[in-house]
Amino acid sequence: MNPFEDMRLFCQVMESGSFTAAAEQLGLSKQFVSRRLIQLEDRLGVRLLNRSTRRLDVTPLGQSYYESALRLLSDVEQVEQGISGQNSEPRGTIRLSAPLSFAMAHLGCLLPLFLQRYPHVSVEVDLSDRPVDLISEGYDLVLRIGTLEDSTLIARRIASIPRVYCASPAYLAEHGTPLAPEDLAGHQCLPYGHSRQVQWRFQVNGKVQHLNVSGRMRVNNGELLRDTAIAGLGVTYLPTFIVANALQEGRLVTLLEAFAPEPLTLSAVYPQHRQSSRPVQALVEFLREKLISGC
Repeated sequence: MNPFEDMRLFCQVMESGSFTAAAEQLGLSKQFVSRRLIQLEDRLGVRLLNRSTRRLDVTPLGQSYYESALRLLSDVEQVEQGISGQNSEPRGTIRLSAPLSFAMAHLGCLLPLFLQRYPHVSVEVDLSDRPVDLISEGYDLVLRIGTLEDSTLIARRIASIPRVYCASPAYLAEHGTPLAPEDLAGHQCLPYGHSRQVQWRFQVNGKVQHLNVSGRMRVNNGELLRDTAIAGLGVTYLPTFIVANALQEGRLVTLLEAFAPEPLTLSAVYPQHRQSSRPVQALVEFLREKLISGC
C-alpha cells in the first residue's frame, strides 16, 4: 500500500474522466486502476466516486480528497525536485495546446529558443483553434486568448494582444470608409467564428458598445479572413499578429482607431497539480519574457 501512489491514481482518474483514459495515461490496465481505487475507498471507509456504465461522478468527499491530494502531491513534487536538483535545471515533457494562428506567428521562432535554453525539456505541441478540455485531454499547459471562464484551473497572464478593424484600399475606394461603428451597417463585414450572430466591440465615450455585424463569409481562421479582406471583400477585425505584415505593406489599412476596444489577453492555463512543475513554469516565464519584450 502506497498512499501517495493511490492519490496519484485517483487524481489521474479525476482529470481524465474515466478509468480507461486514466489507465492509458499511466500505462496501466483499467482493471488495475479500478481495483486500486476500490481498495482506496475501502481503506478510507468512504465513497469517492459514483460509478455508472456511462460516467463517473465525484462525491463531495471525493472532491475534498482530490483537492487535498493535489496539494500534497504538489508538495511532494517540490521536495523531490529540490533533492534531485531540478530547481536549477528543468527536466521532462510538456504537452502544450495553442491557437493555430498565434502559434504560427510566434511559437515557430520561440519554441526552438526555449528548447535550446532548456536541453532536458521536450515539448509536444497540438495546434487548434477549438477550446480544448485541458484536463480530460491530458495537457500540461494551454495557451488561450480572450476571457477565461471561472474554473479550478490556474491562469497566468502572458501578454496583451491588440486587435484592429481593417480593410483593403480597393474595398474602401469602392464602398467608402466607415467613420463610426454604426457606419458598418452599410458594409460587408468578415467576422470570425461560425455563430449566426456575431458582435464586434467598440469603445464609445469610454463605454463598451457591441454591434451586430454580418457579411457573406464567416470562418474560424484568422489568416483566411485576412486574405479575404486583402482581396477586397469586406471589413474584418483581427489581432495584430495576423495582419501586421499586410498593414505594413499597405495591403490593408486600419479603420475606426478611435473606437478600438481593449486588447485581448493571452493566458497560460494549467491544472493545479502542474503549479510546481519546473518545465511548465519555465515555459510560462520564457513566453512572458519574450512576448512582453515584443520578441
